[in-house]
Amino acid sequence: MTHHGPREIRSWLSDMDGVLVHEGTALPGAAEFVKALRDGDRPFLILTNNSIFTTRDLRARLAASGIDVPEDAIWTSALATAQFLTDQMPGGSAYVIGEAGLTTALYEAGYTLTAAQPDFVVLGETRTYSFEAITQAIRLIQAGARFIATNPDVTGPSADGDLPATGAVAAMISAATGRQPYFVGKPNPMMIRSALNRIDAHSETTVMVGDRMDTDVVAGIEAGLRTFLVLSGSTRLADVERFPFRPTEILDSVQDLVGRV
Repeated sequence: MTHHGPREIRSWLSDMDGVLVHEGTALPGAAEFVKALRDGDRPFLILTNNSIFTTRDLRARLAASGIDVPEDAIWTSALATAQFLTDQMPGGSAYVIGEAGLTTALYEAGYTLTAAQPDFVVLGETRTYSFEAITQAIRLIQAGARFIATNPDVTGPSADGDLPATGAVAAMISAATGRQPYFVGKPNPMMIRSALNRIDAHSETTVMVGDRMDTDVVAGIEAGLRTFLVLSGSTRLADVERFPFRPTEILDSVQDLVGRV
């Protein structure tokens, strides 16, 4: 078998937290990396599992840290969920526990948001989970609504420490209903595939850049992409050995990728 050397990289998918920003501050090389993608006219998307924010909010947050990303280059688990539900059941209805990122995405996808016999219960991240809303969700699922969650992350970061996130609340609803949700966000490769479709990219010529082995890298591998792990986020070099799969390359940060775009 002849080896033709590394395939060319035409498109880029990059995780956001731990790769481009940390707690609202740009990481080294992040602004330059995004500028290189835009200057080179490369198809790219910035991905986040967080479903709280709209792309407009995220664009503003990134801009505040010095990273200039157009709104349409941001792909969230909320948008991927709206896309998934539209493919499954166009114009359906959903009872949503979430914030503007999720409600806006579903609304713009033509979904009706209702507590009256919805087709789906859709659980996303919120800053304040209402026990009343969780109770409502449990009863609707018991009555036959299908259970969807934007992402399986069990905790999210805050200045004071971890907050319970979508996965933790999903576990509570599952315990009460005996029903597991379908998780759309990473590590489900569905999130990566929907991102590829969004920019009309092909897995063979696309790279996934991420800072987590258990979400970014495994989702990238399962979607058939090359994977670049950066050590600027939650994974340490010593952690990599614990996993039964490996990224294509390991880099200190996106600073190392600026010249390769």
